[in-house]
Amino acid sequence: MHFKNQYESIKEIAQDIYHHPELGYKENQTKQKVIDYLKDVNPNIQLEEFSLTGLKTSLGDKTKELNIAFIAELDAVYAPSHMYADKNTGAAHNCGHYTQTAIALALYHYLFTSGAYKHWDYKISFIFIPAEEYLDLTYRDTLIQKGKITHYGGKPEAMKLGVFDDIDLGICVHAIGGEFSERTIEINCDLAGFLYKKYTFKGKATHAGFDPFPAKNAYSMSTLFNTAVGLSRQQLAEAEHVRINPIVMDSDMSTNVIPNRITVGTDLRTRTVDYLKEAAIKLDDAAKGSALALQGDVECHTQMGYLPFVQDRYLSTFVMESFKESDEIAVILNNNFISAAGDIGDLSFMMPCIQIGYSGFTGTIHGDDFIDVDPEFIYEIFPRFLSQTLEKMNGAIDTSKLYRRTYDEYLTLINSIVD
Repeated sequence: MHFKNQYESIKEIAQDIYHHPELGYKENQTKQKVIDYLKDVNPNIQLEEFSLTGLKTSLGDKTKELNIAFIAELDAVYAPSHMYADKNTGAAHNCGHYTQTAIALALYHYLFTSGAYKHWDYKISFIFIPAEEYLDLTYRDTLIQKGKITHYGGKPEAMKLGVFDDIDLGICVHAIGGEFSERTIEINCDLAGFLYKKYTFKGKATHAGFDPFPAKNAYSMSTLFNTAVGLSRQQLAEAEHVRINPIVMDSDMSTNVIPNRITVGTDLRTRTVDYLKEAAIKLDDAAKGSALALQGDVECHTQMGYLPFVQDRYLSTFVMESFKESDEIAVILNNNFISAAGDIGDLSFMMPCIQIGYSGFTGTIHGDDFIDVDPEFIYEIFPRFLSQTLEKMNGAIDTSKLYRRTYDEYLTLINSIVD
């Protein structure tokens, strides 16, 4: 009855966040709403603030050696054409993060008021984290220049700050894209990793009509590069689910002047780190060859996105056990791969992580019409299911199956990819 009784208040919070979306590292109103709710539930709560808008709080005896993080993402997507986008910022909650936040609050309320966590052999830490979406990079560049952050993504930044230093494993949840006829969850859905590549083609400008002959057309170089990328796709391993999407990012072109500078940007997604490096070399060669073919030059810039995410199959067994006993969830999807990416991949390099998917939405994820249509499932049934999964973990986690890497090891890996 607990989740049923708190359903309306949790749904109201979710709807409020949905209609007031904020981009990463700017989630000030969302952060305050989370704080207000947590303090209303637990007036004596201790909150740790980090990364401008991040929050962390824990339940459980400090002497317990094991600590599980339940992670909720606070930020919205930049989607100005979305039906409920913020008219000033273009932010829209069409990735479902607003439901993650509400689910985490529902779970915290249940655990604190019921005291269910007190008999567990582990602590549970709720981490409300900013900036999962890789966007608004100009703003984040200013934060980096001012020394306020180091990483574009919220989880790598939290890793650097030590937010996860006392955590042994991470649990995240995420909306599943698409509509489902039955209530559905998903486990073991792995994600791609990606780099962000920028190529600035450089040529020589002359009058396009009077004297085009000595010119070196930077736009033509970028066109040749686009063609090279298209023709190279058959040489990219299908098993790696490679995704490349070049766009013109910057140019100052006029129809009467041969363009001498144009910047093309693309993300590069693959399933594994090794192939990410290999495909990046192929992409760089295509850019260099395209510039050389037209007697120009190109400047290549690589920016780290996120690491691939391989879900921890051992931890997922607890979710499967709960599903088998559930009479409220009809379908479980298992062992899929999608070329979407998330900074949960970076965290999973340091420790075992899972991300449990849940249905209940209509419209296209990251699309203009994305919204929840089964709030009862999202805000009542699914949090109850999560509490049952956490209960199953009590006294049953084999710590020998967990692993731990350091932030310095993470940096070493990242630098090996970007360099």
